[in-house]
Amino acid sequence: MNETETPQGGPASGMTFEGLVMLFGTAGLVHLGAAPDPAGGERRVDLDQAKQTIDLLELLRDKTAGNLTAAETALLDGILFDLRCRYVDAAKKD
Repeated sequence: MNETETPQGGPASGMTFEGLVMLFGTAGLVHLGAAPDPAGGERRVDLDQAKQTIDLLELLRDKTAGNLTAAETALLDGILFDLRCRYVDAAKKD
């Protein structure tokens, strides 16, 4: 099987681990009010959804430990750090 014949979610589909991490990271930013909601364009803070997104990223990090490249690990750790800091700031304002 060559790259163009990979199962759904493989390299031929365009989805990558980095893309998945960025997807969750963007969702976290939306939930923290740091980015506008794509559906309505407004910014609002939803700490419960933000926490759930951070928890999902932490789960992903834990389940993939030892199986990521250095770049993938750095991206995941960086996004988690940023979201956690923003979460703490948003929780203080709430």
